[in-house]
Amino acid sequence: MNISFHSILVGLLITMSSSLCCSGASGGNNSVISFQVGVVLDLDTELGHRALNCLRIAHSDFYSRHPNYTTRLVLHVRDSKGNVIDATASGLELLKFVKVDAVIGPQKSTQANFMMNLGERAQVPIVSFSATSPSLQPRTKFFIQTAQTDDTEVGAIAAIVKTFQWNRVVIIYEDSDYGNGIVPYLSNALQYTNARIAYKSLIPVSAHEDFILKELYKMMTMQTRVFIVHVSHSLGAKLFLKAMEIGMMSEGYVWIVTSDLMDLLPSMNLHVVEAMQGVLGVKPLIPKTRNLELFRLQNIIFDLANPGYKPADIVSIFDVWAYDTMWALAMAAEQVGTHYPEASNQDTTADLNSSDLFNLPISKTGPKLLRAILMTRFKGLSGIFHLVDGKLYPTSYKILNVVGNGEKEVAVWTKSDGFKRVRHNTSDKFYSTSTEDFSSSIIWPGKSRAVPRGWEVPVRGKKLKVAVAVRPGFEKYLNVMRDSRTDAVHFSGYYIEVFKSVIAALPYAVPYDFFHFEKPDGSCAGSYNDLIYQVFLQNYDAAIGDITITGNRSNYVDFTLPFAEGGVVRIVPITYEDDNDMWTFLKPMKKELWLTSIAFFFVTGLAVWILEHRISSSFRGPPSHHLGMIFYFPFSTFVFAHRERIVSNLTRLVVVVWMFVVLILNSTYTASLSSRLTVQRLRPAIADVKELIRKGHSVGCYQGSFVCDILRGMGFEELKIKMYRLPEEYKEALSYGSKSDSISAFFDVVPYSKLFLSKYCDKYTIVGPTYHTDGFAFVFPKGSPLVADVSRAVIKLTEIGEMLDIQQEWSISDPTCNGPDSIVTSVSVSLQSFKGLFAITGTITSSCVLIFIVSYVYKNRSSLQQILNSRSTVWSKIKEIARHFDQRDLSSHPSIMARDPQFKYPKAEVAETVSSSQSVDLSNSNLMVLSLPMNILSTHSNNIAVPNIPTDSTFSSSTALAPVSSEESTPPLMPLTGDNSNAQLES
Repeated sequence: MNISFHSILVGLLITMSSSLCCSGASGGNNSVISFQVGVVLDLDTELGHRALNCLRIAHSDFYSRHPNYTTRLVLHVRDSKGNVIDATASGLELLKFVKVDAVIGPQKSTQANFMMNLGERAQVPIVSFSATSPSLQPRTKFFIQTAQTDDTEVGAIAAIVKTFQWNRVVIIYEDSDYGNGIVPYLSNALQYTNARIAYKSLIPVSAHEDFILKELYKMMTMQTRVFIVHVSHSLGAKLFLKAMEIGMMSEGYVWIVTSDLMDLLPSMNLHVVEAMQGVLGVKPLIPKTRNLELFRLQNIIFDLANPGYKPADIVSIFDVWAYDTMWALAMAAEQVGTHYPEASNQDTTADLNSSDLFNLPISKTGPKLLRAILMTRFKGLSGIFHLVDGKLYPTSYKILNVVGNGEKEVAVWTKSDGFKRVRHNTSDKFYSTSTEDFSSSIIWPGKSRAVPRGWEVPVRGKKLKVAVAVRPGFEKYLNVMRDSRTDAVHFSGYYIEVFKSVIAALPYAVPYDFFHFEKPDGSCAGSYNDLIYQVFLQNYDAAIGDITITGNRSNYVDFTLPFAEGGVVRIVPITYEDDNDMWTFLKPMKKELWLTSIAFFFVTGLAVWILEHRISSSFRGPPSHHLGMIFYFPFSTFVFAHRERIVSNLTRLVVVVWMFVVLILNSTYTASLSSRLTVQRLRPAIADVKELIRKGHSVGCYQGSFVCDILRGMGFEELKIKMYRLPEEYKEALSYGSKSDSISAFFDVVPYSKLFLSKYCDKYTIVGPTYHTDGFAFVFPKGSPLVADVSRAVIKLTEIGEMLDIQQEWSISDPTCNGPDSIVTSVSVSLQSFKGLFAITGTITSSCVLIFIVSYVYKNRSSLQQILNSRSTVWSKIKEIARHFDQRDLSSHPSIMARDPQFKYPKAEVAETVSSSQSVDLSNSNLMVLSLPMNILSTHSNNIAVPNIPTDSTFSSSTALAPVSSEESTPPLMPLTGDNSNAQLES
């Protein structure tokens, strides 16, 4: 690369100024406290070399800006040579002999897994800026990760997968602590986005090209085209070179790499970068600052001093983390040295000659330095340096696209706001972006601008293997014909046409072949559940036919949206009612309606008798007369022939409502009976499923259908469920009714039932409710990417009416019926239709009776109280109350009684008592003498004199008088003695 002279000059000036500041500080301060710090890196690698340069630059910058600090970090660099043993040996040597206060490194997670145990034993903090495996935490409190661990970036990767609606991915990771650490977190993050992991490719760290090529070919034969790669720098270079070689970096493929591999892209070979064109990657966001630009120039100066390494234009995230790590450690050392000046180099002595290799000295400075590092917080090159639980607090992530010779930033992802795009006119400012804006700025593999679907069909010439479930006897839906000469199989029918139309509506080509689900001998290979299981085993890529969606089946396969209606109905033979039955007149109403009507007839008659008995002469008489009136009066309202005089208004209200009920009942009964006698009516042999089960009738279903399971769930015994394969078989079984070797009803799905009835609707019909089920749908293996697209195609064809056109083409949308035109189902009127009517009349009748009883008790409370207070038996009290109620009420309606020509006062009814020594003036009223002696002495004008009426046991020295109407005063009640007009009554 070309480095401008101006840039080199600036870097040299910075380096020179730093050196001067450092030397001045050392000369001016003789009481400098030294902290020994070990550095363990793979110095032969690009990352190790650049990291050491960054540590030295940070060391120089820190003390040039803080010349008055009383502490200095002394670096002891060791080369781990890229393996665990050398890294561990370097750590042992630094801890045991150099007695360092802290160790920066090691470089790899595998090396850190051993090194942290040494730090725990010596109580020396191990600080790593490049070991990013989340599995290293929380192993020991003396291990600090000054880097963002790999689990923080899985959210950004999962967000990319979710944004582009890829529902299946393949994870490629290396077999190491670094590779294995991210997999559980990545799996969980993808699960939250409803994306399934189709395959996990585990590649050894030292894998040869042949092994990588074999794995790539295996993944190439899969449908999934989304690959998430989490491997080291060297392994990633091999992987992408081989992927490009076999054509897996072409259009339609998606490659997403993690931050470590993306960060080292600038240091990769140009051939590797060329192979990675179109790759997406994530990388922690580094704010663009002036200090970062100066740091980049310093890196260039250091790289120019080492001709074996290529200067990088882009600052690596590991460079920045190494720089901030040195600053954090220097700040922590200053804090410890200020507060504990005696702490440095005060280690307990250990027997260095001991044969125990791991007999390490215990550091007193280490725990203090650990606490100081964990509490350190400052604004570094990577942003705010802040440790949480021993690792760097996560920040936002950049979404990068490999284009040309480098990377292009397309978006920024934050956990709270999702994707945002960078403003080009202002740095570090972002704005929300839509999926379209996000995807439009990405160049995918093969230099394509179109968003890949994430999967491909076919794969290397493979076609979908579609199983066809054929039900014999219904060729309009599905038909299979085999050519006897060529042995070729031809498929036709409604389901075949629907499937072809749906596949043709997809935005891409999907080749397929139909396979009849049968045995080699041509017989059926099993039930529908057997076919579902074969798809589950992926012996077939799909299945079509009259396959109903059920909960149990959905546990094994995925269904598309239904393309045909669902539901189960019951087919029964047609029978007609016998109109010559002697009990036909009872059939218009059901038994419960008859019984309820009769009960209300009696209740209404009883209520009218209670309301009228005390005031109307029509409801009086001997007990037999009362009982006859109770039953007679309500029935007489049928023809409105009652002649009994109604006196009470409460009775009138009861009768009016009851006559309305009678009118409705009469009209309904007449209409129903007329219909039965004039129209031929269908009558199912057994209308209720419960009755079929109770009487032990046999029922039928199609062999292998889920309908048989529904019948078992209803309660039918296994022996009572008979299975058939052809329509002619269950048609013949239905024709025998409930006889042996026959069925009383056949249960089937709605489409086939309609087609069956289109041929035999003069003999069979559907009765009862439709049992709801989901419709027919296409079947795919679990997680198949075709399910969503096929479902969308089904919706599209339904909306534009193409589904209806296919139905009409195959004459199944509205099957015609050649049976009789007028078949009416026989239905008797039930009580349900009259519940409201009976509730109204019952409420009004009971309310009127209650009002009457309350009024009666209130008016006669004295007499009733006297009866209740008597010392007679309970039965005697009841008889006295009944006798009192049986008396006629002479005061409730006197005007009506006066006009009643049938009114006669018996001797026992006394209205008023007059003393025997008094005379009664009848000048303004008409009186009738009650319970008087049979001798009438005389009458004179309007006065009646009653002299010297003796007192005896019969009359009790009183005379009872009662008024009579003018109409009844003319004829005498008793014969007169004598001819003169003045008469006297004597005892």
